[in-house]
Amino acid sequence: MKFVINISPITKKNSMKPRMDRNGRFCGMMQSDAYRRYEETCMLLIPGECRVRIDYPVNVKAVYFMPTRRIVDITNLHSALHDVLVKAGVLKDDNSRIVVSTDGSRVFYDKNNPRTEVEITSAKIM
Repeated sequence: MKFVINISPITKKNSMKPRMDRNGRFCGMMQSDAYRRYEETCMLLIPGECRVRIDYPVNVKAVYFMPTRRIVDITNLHSALHDVLVKAGVLKDDNSRIVVSTDGSRVFYDKNNPRTEVEITSAKIM
């Protein structure tokens, strides 16, 4: 299965904001508005035919095209993408029994067309 998410990739970890209780006291961290918008847009861009709730071992290859040359942590990009894939119903879960590898994933620069190219293939378990 292959599809493209035509929006600038974003990480979850670097997109957090403090959460306050009713009295203005810090009570933890929550996703930023930017991440929530990213997630909502991804829901619209992932094709319906890909929402099959995969529950067997797969390799999730993701090629991220970033709008800037700023260094990013690919692990954080994977975390955000995998959570989006679960929320969209592409994957049943993103645990290590389902997403067994991310072989072939890379990060590139493309100022004019930031995106994530996703390819999910069945993985052989030894």
